[in-house]
Amino acid sequence: MEPITEIRSRTAVLPLDDVDTDQIIPARFLRTTVREGLGENLFADWRYNSDGEKVANFVLNQPEAQGAQILVAGRNFGCGSSREHAPWALLDYGFRAVVSTEIADIFRNNSLKNGFLPVVVDSGIHGWLLENPGVELTLDVESRSLSLPDGRVTEFPLESFSRYCLLNGVDQLGFLLNHAGDISRFESRAGI
Repeated sequence: MEPITEIRSRTAVLPLDDVDTDQIIPARFLRTTVREGLGENLFADWRYNSDGEKVANFVLNQPEAQGAQILVAGRNFGCGSSREHAPWALLDYGFRAVVSTEIADIFRNNSLKNGFLPVVVDSGIHGWLLENPGVELTLDVESRSLSLPDGRVTEFPLESFSRYCLLNGVDQLGFLLNHAGDISRFESRAGI
């Protein structure tokens, strides 16, 4: 994983509530254990019609959404089944964060373990973001803050261990491996 200290990007807005993991990456695309290529099928049932052609009015198919690294989504994003492929697909597409008023717990945990930043904001900030697609935001992992283009800054929750992992570009296993020497010394002293 790459360390994440700050994400500065325009937003793409998906103003739908209750977007579940099967909508993020439909089950028929889960035949892989690698992350690469999943972005092509992100929101596949909404992005493409039955002939495989892009649906012109879907937000990710709009020119102004191209290159956006921050997705602003409706309430209860990532609900449904536990599916690590969901944050993989978002990352492979090019998103690095999602902002909502509510993010499902399992999706949130899977995201943080994979270097994808889930950001929860209050309804006032969220409403403004929904009404102003394409604005440039700054997400600062160190200060746990979101900065709006009008100068407003709001904090978002991010527990300390996940923050440490994001800032240092390590997952849980990487964190443990970084402490392998300490673990071995402890095991030796404890007779393990």
